[in-house]
Amino acid sequence: MTGAASWGGPHPIAVVGIGADGWDGLGGPARREIGAAEVLLGSERQLALIPAAESAADRVSWPSPLVPALPGLLARFAGARLCVLASGDPMFFGIGATLARLVGAAALRVLPQPSSAALACARLGWGLAETPVVSAVGRRVETVLPELAHGRRLLVLSSDEHTPGRLAELLARNGFGESRLTVLEQLGGPDEALATGVAATWERAAGDALNIVAVECVHDPGAPRLTRVPGLPDDVYAGDGQLTKHEIRALTLSALAPAPGELLWDVGGGSGTIAIEWARTHPSCRAITFERAESRRKQIAENAAALGVPGIEVLGAAPESFGDSPAPQAIFIGGGLTGAGLFAACWDRLPMGGRLVANAVTAESEAQLTLLAARHGGTLRRFQVYRAEPLGGFTSWRPQLPVTQWSVVKTEVPGSVS
Repeated sequence: MTGAASWGGPHPIAVVGIGADGWDGLGGPARREIGAAEVLLGSERQLALIPAAESAADRVSWPSPLVPALPGLLARFAGARLCVLASGDPMFFGIGATLARLVGAAALRVLPQPSSAALACARLGWGLAETPVVSAVGRRVETVLPELAHGRRLLVLSSDEHTPGRLAELLARNGFGESRLTVLEQLGGPDEALATGVAATWERAAGDALNIVAVECVHDPGAPRLTRVPGLPDDVYAGDGQLTKHEIRALTLSALAPAPGELLWDVGGGSGTIAIEWARTHPSCRAITFERAESRRKQIAENAAALGVPGIEVLGAAPESFGDSPAPQAIFIGGGLTGAGLFAACWDRLPMGGRLVANAVTAESEAQLTLLAARHGGTLRRFQVYRAEPLGGFTSWRPQLPVTQWSVVKTEVPGSVS
């Protein structure tokens, strides 16, 4: 769904949030919208919360998958007074935000209830504004990993009754086994329940599917410290050793300057380090990596999942695989710089104001960067990293391969590449 489509119905679509307390928890305006509706759309659970005596509307449960079916459903009921039921606050990881993107805010009348996050914080005495929320609904639970930090509190929206157990296992496997979990089920309803435990010793059987998990993070001092700051330890990446080393990685991400919501193209992905650490800087940062070798593409996907950014898209060789991929705000070229037409293809797809960073370790690729900098401007830098290593009974400084880096912002008119 790109952009807002028009809603041809005679009335705005009512989007009513409903909690586990059902009809009893709804206010007058929400009850009136439901009572006036000719068609009620919602999950089977939500539809069952509306007493038959309160609504004579046709009840239509959501198909699966939902999002691709939405335009057809709206077209089907365009002449009817439509009411959509949502869990809690429809604009909080809910159907309301999806509908707003599809038909525009003016076509909706949203009546929210307290979100599950608000109710959970109310029960726990946590400040909602200071509590990050990660959704595992329709996403892999590994998405929580970049949010973990010692002493931090966060909430995880569960996909189903199995999410708490999977989350406990994930925490224990990633150096947060002593973290305290609180599962809050059916919040606000008559069957509300709460259970607590420690991730490493979690043995609670799967409970209610409608739950949210509160996490109080405790980091194992002996486990790697993996924050959102670029420059993760090299050994957290599996692969054949084809990766940008962590010192150069930190400098490269600094030059790429990721901002929330931006898209990176990582050309010559290797082990996926640049794309992964770009995506880790903020939950809304996205990345597409292009890698020729199938074995490395598989490894990139595995590394991305293991480090909490499983949404990274992994494609084949550049530039053949560029296809209709969305235009990026930044491009990193980490391999194949001397390949015929690679830079020109990247430059052509980079929009005005976009950033490009390229690293070189061979004399041939370094010479290419020098020519490109003379033609397009930007900044050339050369980095030399030394690491201390044992030498007999002493310590010696061992030089790593020097890296030449070119960074540039595109300010030229299209067609200026020669």
